[in-house]
Amino acid sequence: MGNTTSKAQDKRELLQQKRDESMLGGGQARIDSQHKKGKLTARERIYFLLDEGSFEEIGAFVTHRSKDFGMEKQQFLGDGVVTGYGTIEGKLVYVFSQDFTVFGGSLSETHAEKICKLMDLAMKSGAPVIGLNDSGGARIQEGVVSLGGYADIFYRNTLASGVVPQISAIMGPCAGGAVYSPAITDFIYMVENTSYMFVTGPNVVKTVTHEEVTSEELGGASVHSAKSGVAHFTAANEIDCIQQIRKLLSYIPSNCEEKTALYAYDTNSNELREELKTIVPENPNQPYDMREVIEQVADEGSFYEVHKNYAENIVVGFARIGGRSIGIIGNQPSQLAGCLDIHASQKGARFVRFCDSFNIPLLVFEDVPGFLPGTDQEWNAIITNGAKLLYAFCEATVPRVTVITRKAYGGAYDVMNSKHIGCDINYAWPTAEIAVMGAKGAAEIIFKKDIDAAADHNAELAKKEKEYGDIFANPYRAAERGFIDEVIFPEETRLKLIKAFKMLENKVANLPRKKHGNIPL
Repeated sequence: MGNTTSKAQDKRELLQQKRDESMLGGGQARIDSQHKKGKLTARERIYFLLDEGSFEEIGAFVTHRSKDFGMEKQQFLGDGVVTGYGTIEGKLVYVFSQDFTVFGGSLSETHAEKICKLMDLAMKSGAPVIGLNDSGGARIQEGVVSLGGYADIFYRNTLASGVVPQISAIMGPCAGGAVYSPAITDFIYMVENTSYMFVTGPNVVKTVTHEEVTSEELGGASVHSAKSGVAHFTAANEIDCIQQIRKLLSYIPSNCEEKTALYAYDTNSNELREELKTIVPENPNQPYDMREVIEQVADEGSFYEVHKNYAENIVVGFARIGGRSIGIIGNQPSQLAGCLDIHASQKGARFVRFCDSFNIPLLVFEDVPGFLPGTDQEWNAIITNGAKLLYAFCEATVPRVTVITRKAYGGAYDVMNSKHIGCDINYAWPTAEIAVMGAKGAAEIIFKKDIDAAADHNAELAKKEKEYGDIFANPYRAAERGFIDEVIFPEETRLKLIKAFKMLENKVANLPRKKHGNIPL
């Protein structure tokens, strides 16, 4: 009996030993090195991300299979990635966290298999996948099997797209093939000064193009959040990043079959917003900040902006209105007069498609004088890129509401969620101007002969401009046609939106049968 007890005790001790070994990753010295760089370890990141005590690990004892270059002598339990599941505010999520202390977080065959297993489980269970990326790229000692591992992940990213939310946090280097998995996911977070993304690093750039550039200049958080638009969010540090991910998940459902959670809301509160009365300036050419409109209409403090520093002539983000999660898209008159350009169209289209994938209703605030003119825009395909935003709205089947605050000119009026492309409820403020173009430009074309023949060209132009403006620079022609459902006082906007989205909550749309559309990419 004593001998049997001893064997059982040995087995228990072996298990505990392996657990302890797995928890250490690449060892204490490398953990200390990670901390010196201002970075958390893979396990610390999971600890702060998930609800306390909820993490359950999968694959803690996995090791690599490589025997080349003496690799068989270097075995680390877990093989450079911690994978498992847990909860965030009680909701099930799957998470993988790359461990830079093990072979620089490089991706091996088994490292990839662990991530793929996690993604397969997420698809079966209908829960979000969160990737905490901190990796030097493919493990070069393994050659093509590590590259195959990347492709296995890319394939699953694509299958999961639109089925479960996928969130990527870049918390260190992310180079070469490693950048394409985050690029397929729905949202990318980057940490300032400690994370970067690029297809080819500074050394290769220098060799091929002779450019001298640092990792930060080439692919740091500020570059990708403002210039390229690759990153949707930046964070001052890793804890801030993790808290932001938790915040994002409060706005989105767990999968494409669910609707967003309805938060508790006081239905007896006063919904009139007097500040909106004076928000649009008397001068139609004077800018204002559309964020102020959004803040007034949304539940207090609920607006969470996406892509804040990129394509600032359009504002997108999540908010709650009457406790209901809503995706908001608004032209920004304080930047490029709110014109749509290539980057704004791409930014808006991507956000609209995400919201539609996950049953998040769409609200559009419109003040758009048109598409940005110029050779730079035309030569870089504003036509195709503008069509992306048009296509995204046209195919969206979620509840859709538009509020025209001021200008709605030309093709941009059509594109910004007009009644004609399937919007459910269209409101306009009394300051709305719905026309093919501005009154001055229209008058110069329509009344060209009269203006040319007049003794005082400027006086005649001003007269004709007023004539055209009286007819078209208002919302009533569109309302007469039913293109605008209601002209409302600005201060009523929040109340109207609460009622409209409540009315539309069970909307059903039937689309033509097809494999998928061919969006103008």
